[in-house]
Amino acid sequence: MSLEKGADQIQDLLADWNGEIMPLADVRVSVLDRAFLFGDAVYEVIRAYGGHFFHMGDHLDRMKNSLASLSIEGVDTEEVGRRARTLLSRSGIPDALVYIQATRGVAARTHYYPESYIPNILIYVQPFSDPYREERQTGVAAVTHKDIRWGRNDIKATSLAANCMAAQYARSRGCLEVVFIDRDGYMTEGSHTSLFGIRDGKLLVAPSSANVLPGITKRQVLELSENSDIPIEEVRVREEEIYDLDEFFLAGTPEELISIVRVNDRLIGDGKPGPLVKALHRSFRSSIQLPSQLS
Repeated sequence: MSLEKGADQIQDLLADWNGEIMPLADVRVSVLDRAFLFGDAVYEVIRAYGGHFFHMGDHLDRMKNSLASLSIEGVDTEEVGRRARTLLSRSGIPDALVYIQATRGVAARTHYYPESYIPNILIYVQPFSDPYREERQTGVAAVTHKDIRWGRNDIKATSLAANCMAAQYARSRGCLEVVFIDRDGYMTEGSHTSLFGIRDGKLLVAPSSANVLPGITKRQVLELSENSDIPIEEVRVREEEIYDLDEFFLAGTPEELISIVRVNDRLIGDGKPGPLVKALHRSFRSSIQLPSQLS
């Protein structure tokens, strides 16, 4: 099943709304919830393989950091994890994407934070049948886009209007993703994925910063590279340097690893998925079978 679901299909999904399990379609949220008014909320999307979460601990750690960055208090991420596991089991869906969102809750509309509030926590389970198999064989196209996002992209907040604008820009041009370019002309990441280059046998990755999300799949790619003795270089890649890369790829929770073989209608390498990306993805798939990676 793809990431796009119609209203009729949503009827069949289960949700946990503040600890109560119910059909997702029955969840009701106040229009005064600050997520609705301001995007004052954080989220995570976790992949489940065979009924087990992949790197749930890392996702919950990142969620805890995002909550702290926005000063949203009163969310027990360990309890959130327990609820997510229960919901996944109750859903009976072995291969899934599990969405978790914590908002600051309902309050009078003021830009500053309310003095007291009760967070709202939503979890829901969506079946996921990998829609990217063909793209991994052929590679995908991307297009550059000015990085118009705010300056704290290390926070996984729900206020994603700029990301949505960029994703639609890519889609309207027949591309899977954008390559964000910052004001200084350097590549940062995609609208919803991490980006990597390969040059002269080295894996190139943007240095960690407030402008780059600490991706969970990104972390996995770095660990797999180290285990495979692939040299890693933290480096800022200029837009014009993208076209000279030997290989280029994106990484994300739903996508896993996918080669980018064309950017702005210019070929990367020979225009086909390269050997290092293929090898890294094989290693990634192997890691899914390791008990240490699953929960």
